[in-house]
Amino acid sequence: MGLAEDVRAGDRLALARWLSWLEEEDPRGEDVLTELYPQTGLGHRIGVTGPPGSGKSTLVNQAVRWCRQHGPERVAVVAVDPSSPFSGGAILGDRIRMRDLSGDPGVFIRSMASRGALGGLARRTAALVEALIAGGHERIFIETVGAGQAEVDIASMADTTVVVEAPGMGDEIQAIKAGILEIADVLVVNKADLPGAQAAVQALHVSLGLAKPPAGAWSPPILTTIAETGEGIEALMEAVNRHRDYLHSSGEGETRELARASSRLEAELRHTLTETFQRNLADGRFKAAVQAVFERRRTPAQAAADLIGERAEA
Repeated sequence: MGLAEDVRAGDRLALARWLSWLEEEDPRGEDVLTELYPQTGLGHRIGVTGPPGSGKSTLVNQAVRWCRQHGPERVAVVAVDPSSPFSGGAILGDRIRMRDLSGDPGVFIRSMASRGALGGLARRTAALVEALIAGGHERIFIETVGAGQAEVDIASMADTTVVVEAPGMGDEIQAIKAGILEIADVLVVNKADLPGAQAAVQALHVSLGLAKPPAGAWSPPILTTIAETGEGIEALMEAVNRHRDYLHSSGEGETRELARASSRLEAELRHTLTETFQRNLADGRFKAAVQAVFERRRTPAQAAADLIGERAEA
């Protein structure tokens, strides 16, 4: 059998190999994705984002355990970690932090390095999520790197976005500034046993009250959890399930799927066109343009226009 057939048959080693190919941009990975892409439309993508120290990994760990205890679903986790400045690999390794799930054959955990990408995700995260769905996983948890205010890219990839805050960090104010509350489908104040938890909940209620959703639209619930003990996880997953049902009944799910397709296509176009453009430039022209910007002889816009004009004339 080929790799695609092995993935369909539930071979975890074949799936892991395919994920590595996709992350490394090996052409073989794209070949398999081309064959299995029609099977990537199912699955519930749950994005989990929030500032460092809010307890995202522990929360995801408990949510995955809940899913496995309450149904036959196969669950996957894609955890995006900061990159090592030496190897380029993921330096935290969520498979270590989620080691109590490693013995469950119904759970697949994949850490990947951000490799300098902004927005809390790596460039190939979407492709890995599609591969995991094609591999038969009904729920995919996508945990962002923990970069704080910039982490809004997850909204274009997830069906349901869970924003995690923690008391005493001032993050509710930062979230308002960044607009991160606008991407939340479910808001969670984790570490609710710490002082200031109720104040954080109240601040989030006030923030949401400033922008009431239209009649019939989804209103993000604000929940409290203590992920270390599992308290509040059931209420969290019930809210996630209600949002999934809302997506199906309201048609919002199809709207988000269309937006996701547009976002994926635009991202691939930007990457492919940039690489192709630079590859086809005359030797040394790009470095010369960078030097001109560095020396303040040309603005970035002027240098880009020069390069585009040079390619057009060629």
